[in-house]
Amino acid sequence: MFDDYISSHGRRLFGLCQKLCANREDAEDLYQETWIKAYRFFGRYDGEKDFEAWLTSICVNTYRDLLRRQKWKSLFVQFGTNEEKDFALSAIAASEEPDFAEVREAVNGLPDKYRIVTVLYYFNGLDVAKTSEILKIPAGTVKYQLHEARKLLRGRLENDG
Repeated sequence: MFDDYISSHGRRLFGLCQKLCANREDAEDLYQETWIKAYRFFGRYDGEKDFEAWLTSICVNTYRDLLRRQKWKSLFVQFGTNEEKDFALSAIAASEEPDFAEVREAVNGLPDKYRIVTVLYYFNGLDVAKTSEILKIPAGTVKYQLHEARKLLRGRLENDG
């Protein structure tokens, strides 16, 4: 039965993981961790509610937990050499669509609370109500964070030319 959920929601979940994470390896880890938690807490899932919203909520909360754990680590400590760092950075740049590279970079540079709401709303196509439900914040807060994110993005993209 759980395999059916993975089959029907796996691709979309992995897309969300890729949008949240800086690299594919982290996205794969987040994807697996999300499914493990979903399986572990499946007994708490209310079948009357939308499974995808429940799953997305688990993913976003797991991502936030990972951010908290990594908060004290330096960005490039994970690389043994500069060659490894340069390879990872070039792989990320090569996988982005050239037309949207600046926008993706600007979105990735947003503070986490703005970036998460932006990814859910614009990249995953969720409405304000669904985003509010997933993040467990009021709809007004979602609207405010989207407004602030647009302001920050506009400023960054205008400064870049």
